[in-house]
Amino acid sequence: MSAQSEVQRRLTILDIARMYADGERIPMLTAYDYPAAKILDEAGIPMLLVGDSLGRAMLGYENELSVTMEDMLHHASAVTRGARRAVVVGDMPFLSYATTDDALRNAGRFVHDASVQAVKVEGGVRSARVIETLVKAGIPVMGHIGLTPQSANAIGRFRVQGKTRDQARALLHDALAVQEAGAFSVVLELVPEQLAAAITERLGIPTIGIGAGAGCSGQVQIITDLLGIDTWQPKHAKPFVNLREATLGAVRAYASEVAAGTFPGPEQTVRMDDAVLDEVLGRSSLDAGGNAGTRSSTDIPAGGIPLDRDL
Repeated sequence: MSAQSEVQRRLTILDIARMYADGERIPMLTAYDYPAAKILDEAGIPMLLVGDSLGRAMLGYENELSVTMEDMLHHASAVTRGARRAVVVGDMPFLSYATTDDALRNAGRFVHDASVQAVKVEGGVRSARVIETLVKAGIPVMGHIGLTPQSANAIGRFRVQGKTRDQARALLHDALAVQEAGAFSVVLELVPEQLAAAITERLGIPTIGIGAGAGCSGQVQIITDLLGIDTWQPKHAKPFVNLREATLGAVRAYASEVAAGTFPGPEQTVRMDDAVLDEVLGRSSLDAGGNAGTRSSTDIPAGGIPLDRDL
């Protein structure tokens, strides 16, 4: 019983800190629904991010800016129901933490309504006060610096951040500000690998890279990129399976068998006793013999009792 309880125990940010202290690389993936969360949890992924990337990956939005708090709560709730072991991090959507009051209210909804164990906030120095407020309220926070998708309109286009001296210094300051504000980890997105490694060396919390090289404490990827669901892949992603082609093949095979009448086959079909069906439809020997009251066999249609008849 104790062994089973240990398997089902929910990890915490202290477990992530222990992994980091022991020098273990931390794998993290995004999850947006119940079945995916169950599979990722079974695979042993210790942290799942319900990212606002669901806007592009799952909801068909043009970018992350259209994702609402209601979208995030809906998907985060499904993920926490599916993952019983992993730390689930809810991504604070655009304008949900514009002020510390907004941040507390919306992060509280994440924890209370969706049962996440932590939230993620974009921005370094500019978000330090928000991070500190949430941490003081007892809500663990993951930072996010480098490319911050919610700043898409200000950035202009997605590109590597921190290539120049001033940008690199600003990112280092952002990383330190996030740590000092109390974050338990920080995502580094689209950062040169040397700079990401240097930041990682200077911090006492784990860095989670995405397009930031192998020198980070861990990595995060979008689950649809890992599974090869889309026709386009970003440079930092590696599809470990081509699920798009596999799904296309399966769906086309299904449609073909339906058209040919070979699906469902005997393995997918349930039958009943033919004698029972004859009784239901009025085709039994008693019906044929005319023993039902004054009714004669000529009163029963050749095919039995019509299905629309009031029995």
